[in-house]
Amino acid sequence: MSAWEYMIIDSKDIAGGGIFKGKDRSEVDQYLNKLGADGWEIINIDFRELEHRFDFTGVAKRAKLS
Repeated sequence: MSAWEYMIIDSKDIAGGGIFKGKDRSEVDQYLNKLGADGWEIINIDFRELEHRFDFTGVAKRAKLS
């Protein structure tokens, strides 16, 4: 049986944007692609879009590293 580890993901963890601005699409793409390269799979995500800026929270999982 596989063992999993989980991580809460949040657009606040991405550099860029500002206190009143979300992230732009290219910043979000880079962040999500980095998670995928590190073995994380997004299993739940909630996007909020306002004026072409993106904010999100979600959950990712990957096989537990031994």
